[in-house]
Amino acid sequence: MSLKTQISEDIKAAMKAKDKIRLETLRSIKKVILDKETTVRPSGQEELTEEQELEVLTQLAKQRKDSVTQYQDAGREDLAEKESQELAIIEEYLPQQLSEAEIEAVVDDLIAQVGASSPKDMGKVMGPAMKQLKGRADGSQVQAIVKSKLGSS
Repeated sequence: MSLKTQISEDIKAAMKAKDKIRLETLRSIKKVILDKETTVRPSGQEELTEEQELEVLTQLAKQRKDSVTQYQDAGREDLAEKESQELAIIEEYLPQQLSEAEIEAVVDDLIAQVGASSPKDMGKVMGPAMKQLKGRADGSQVQAIVKSKLGSS
């Protein structure tokens, strides 16, 4: 079942359950998916690939995380809480995030593969790392791990 179909089914369930925040969040996800589909149609593609759907969800999750931080910094806990709830709903559709230890293991493998030894080699590691960890790890977390591994070498 495609993500769009799953979201549509979940929208119906949220309507029946009268779950307002879930309904709003699911509708916003569906809108972004539909918008993205219209941008890929001229290239002959009817629906988004799984990778494109994952990109959309990752982008939405990142926006919510940024909003939570900004609202908390501004002392608006009410808005931060709403964004946190939306983030939790979006994360239900994302693949399971890797632990820090799992990310470190992938980074260690890549450092060994490319022969990186100093902070100057960060680009050699980050590209393959982000490709391999796409959707399963936060980019800033991966970057911090790569920096710490290469900075201490």
